[in-house]
Amino acid sequence: MGEEGSWRREQRRGLATSALLLLGYFLVPLEQDPNALRMVLRSAGTLLVVSVVAALVTGQVRRQLAAGPPRGDAEARSLIRLAVALVAGVIAFALADYVVASNRTGEFVGLHSRIDALYFALATLTTIGYGDVHAQGQIARVVVCAQMVFSIGVIATGASIVVKQLTARRGRG
Repeated sequence: MGEEGSWRREQRRGLATSALLLLGYFLVPLEQDPNALRMVLRSAGTLLVVSVVAALVTGQVRRQLAAGPPRGDAEARSLIRLAVALVAGVIAFALADYVVASNRTGEFVGLHSRIDALYFALATLTTIGYGDVHAQGQIARVVVCAQMVFSIGVIATGASIVVKQLTARRGRG
């Protein structure tokens, strides 16, 4: 069982962590608040979360680029962490989109729920852009510009690394 069992354990742990991140996305309270100070604090908190996740994903991508293909348990764990960080990146931007849409009427067209925000974040990441949900206001456009740059520069690179290294791992197995 050795290395293969450890790899399977890491995969299950990564899937569980990703599922918890997704659950947290749907459960975190974000209802509008008439208190302006609390809204500013929530918005700042969202910006902080997005920034921290961006830094973590960027760090994981850099480490994977430097490390090359996974050769043992430590590298496999690092690959799983990268995959989880990519999920966290998508969720963080979906959260930011939802916060903007729910607190500033007219910033987004067609974004009314957390599902809409997740859908929009994934459509932006994959550059599909169906057009049914789109940024209309200036704040939303700034958030989406940051999301596009991050998606192309970091998430796409990270996803490419995950796929390439998983393929290399399967070829050896």
